[in-house]
Amino acid sequence: MHLITLDHETDFDGWRRAARALMLNDVPPSEVAWRVRDTREPQADATTLEAPPGSFNVPAKFVELAKLAIINRSPHRFALLYRLLWRLRHHRDLLMATEDPDVAEVLAIADAVDRDIKHMQANLRFREFGREQKAHFIAAFKPEHHIVESAAPFFASRYADMPWSILTPDACAHWDGHAVTITPGISEMPDANRLEETWQHYCADIFNPARLKTASGQTGNQPHAPTIEPQESPMIRKPASRKHAAAESLTTLRAEAASCRACPLWKDATQTVFGEGPAHARLMLVGEQPGDKEDLAGHPFVGPAGNMLDRALAEAGIIREKVYVTNAVKHFKFWARGKIRLHQKPSTPEIKACRPWYERELAAIKPDLVVALGATAAHCVLGKITPINKNRGRPITSDDGTEVLVTVHPSYLLRLPDEEAKAREYARFVADLRLAAKLLKSSAHAA
Repeated sequence: MHLITLDHETDFDGWRRAARALMLNDVPPSEVAWRVRDTREPQADATTLEAPPGSFNVPAKFVELAKLAIINRSPHRFALLYRLLWRLRHHRDLLMATEDPDVAEVLAIADAVDRDIKHMQANLRFREFGREQKAHFIAAFKPEHHIVESAAPFFASRYADMPWSILTPDACAHWDGHAVTITPGISEMPDANRLEETWQHYCADIFNPARLKTASGQTGNQPHAPTIEPQESPMIRKPASRKHAAAESLTTLRAEAASCRACPLWKDATQTVFGEGPAHARLMLVGEQPGDKEDLAGHPFVGPAGNMLDRALAEAGIIREKVYVTNAVKHFKFWARGKIRLHQKPSTPEIKACRPWYERELAAIKPDLVVALGATAAHCVLGKITPINKNRGRPITSDDGTEVLVTVHPSYLLRLPDEEAKAREYARFVADLRLAAKLLKSSAHAA
């Protein structure tokens, strides 16, 4: 019997090296046992077997499944994957046989990991501790599987402009604006009231540069944990008025907006859905309000209208990742029909109550151009009711000197029942976005 010891629970590289050596030595799955090294043991090689000369190929789908399955908590995953690998040598199309017990099991555990990652992406909530340059954002989460290292790049991309830490029992991830660092997990999950206390104890115990490693496996050079000064309890506040709007950190604005109570919409919404994108984007897109999917995910334009917008931006030659995207109203307004939440158009008082957030975002980003998507967005951006069809297709200078284009909201295109009309209006929408790209180009040349 060959006992294979892997260095840690998600040691895919160690498993792959061991599996290759076992396969090339013709060791059947029945003669292999797998275990994970206890942290108190000295680090050892993944296998004592040496791989003889030779090679073999496996389907790319198997490699993808294996990378997901490895981070599942199933105690049988290493043996299952080697058994599948052994069988694939003789049955190249085995993964197509979804009724096969081994194939069904690996698909199930890979799917469980994928669901866990998506659940973390949709439900993780950061809290700010400290102020301004010393601010740090912390979240605690208890995943079902070993997903922290796989999920961290998503949060690094989504929250690139704020330093954060995610605390979990398995591992903790940290982002300093340059690299993701992975450190050991916390022993006990804190509640919301003890999050800062847990973080401070964790920092004192674990933040030693020699012990840190980046998500790529290299030794990290992250400095010691930041000193977090005590912060007053979050206050229920309205956003600052326009005359006080000045260049502020988007990180600060996002955190402050999370507790906004300027209008009653916060009572039924899941959360504030703030704007996202580069801190100094040249183009700013303003929509109406978050929809059902955005309200649940906490991110703007991630539902069907967001997919339509992404497609149109690509056709217009605009890179979504370079655009700051927000909404005129930051909470989802709806009325419930059973379990279905149906969108309701924001009222003028609700638009006015939320407008200071847009003004502060505008002051922070200082874009060259703002595109208002739909009548609600145009009302917010221009400060008055603005008919779309009478004003689209030409730049408008707002009272604060910002160049503005107005066009339809992508959800309008989704509601058109006539396919011919939908195609025609979509082409007009793309043309409006192409005009935006052209104006940005002209502005860059003028500068």
